[in-house]
Amino acid sequence: MKRLLSPLLFVAIAMFAVAPVLIEQAPYESTMGLVQKIFYFHVPSAMVMFVSAFVCGLASAAYLFGNRRSADYLAAAAGELTVVFGLIVLVTGPMWARKAWGVWWEWDARLTSSLLLELIFVAYLLVRKYGGPGSEKLAAAMALFGMANVPFVYVSVNLWRTMHPKTTVVMTLASGMRLPFWFSVGAFVILYLALVTIRTLLGRARAELERAYLDLEEE
Repeated sequence: MKRLLSPLLFVAIAMFAVAPVLIEQAPYESTMGLVQKIFYFHVPSAMVMFVSAFVCGLASAAYLFGNRRSADYLAAAAGELTVVFGLIVLVTGPMWARKAWGVWWEWDARLTSSLLLELIFVAYLLVRKYGGPGSEKLAAAMALFGMANVPFVYVSVNLWRTMHPKTTVVMTLASGMRLPFWFSVGAFVILYLALVTIRTLLGRARAELERAYLDLEEE
């Protein structure tokens, strides 16, 4: 895991340096113009948020039912990053909406369910930190609940009439928009892999340090 960290960080930095050039060269959307380019940050961050929620949920299941401590370290890391990338989604979305819809926020299905997903994982982190003994198990159950909400968030725009674009918008991108979009997705994914690796290693080192302190106190 440690061996991959430096290459991942290098590639992520390089891709985020190149991405703005590709985005600047991408054609303008016919109705929204320049503001549509927020799309290249908003949608990839949402994709990573979904992936991170699934990683947190699956790792929490491995910890909850298999008592695998290493899985709990991964779950904690993924939970934190779900909140981070969810915050990016909730900031870039209103910035785009203000120009595209004329309002900062609309309580439609996609926006409301995305906010709910973010709050679930904020609660997950709060339970882990302040829940007391056994809080990891309770938080793991919350992560499973949060993961179960991801498909609902994704299909909400197809089930209800909303202002938010349908999930098919990615498949219908103009040819000049596809390269910068998928390049941005790749940059966000590689950044996520680097961050989740760093945070997992940090969690493991912190746990080992706490065990060492307890061993010293018992002597």
